[in-house]
Amino acid sequence: MSRVAYVPGERTADEPALVASIRARRGGTLLNLDRILLRSPPFAQGWNAHLGAVRRELSLSARLRELAVCAVAILNDADYELQQHAPEFVRAGGTADQLQELGQLGRVTRVAAEFAAFDSTERAVLQLTLEMTRDVRVRDATFDRVRAALGDERQMVELVGVVATYNMVSRFLVALDIDLETD
Repeated sequence: MSRVAYVPGERTADEPALVASIRARRGGTLLNLDRILLRSPPFAQGWNAHLGAVRRELSLSARLRELAVCAVAILNDADYELQQHAPEFVRAGGTADQLQELGQLGRVTRVAAEFAAFDSTERAVLQLTLEMTRDVRVRDATFDRVRAALGDERQMVELVGVVATYNMVSRFLVALDIDLETD
């Protein structure tokens, strides 16, 4: 059970424009995460705007974005985040084999050839995600490898921003012990 009570359905009427905005971004629904965020409307509003931009306005491919998000979720034991983003990764072109291999990420310090389901760009993204999530600092060699793979400074900034953003998300989810969504 979440450490903070979810805003009940009848209370969502207290902030109709904000709730409508969140529902629009989510395709009509409110998640448990949203019901916690609504405890602080200013926080929920900023979160919705920021995550909306990250999910819809970046030039970074959805596949690399979702790969990084799933990797962060695994590294931080954020099951809720993984439950939400594993299907997004698959919709963006990821595979079940890749998701299975990602499960090993928590046991390694270097993403090497044993991650055979991933190409060299994806392995570079995973290494950067691993270093940012565990150590915060990224080795120069890792950064240079990702930069060469992406070939674009904007995408480099966006990737680092995605990893940082979803580290924030996972820490929020785990600290508040937000319950997995059930159908």
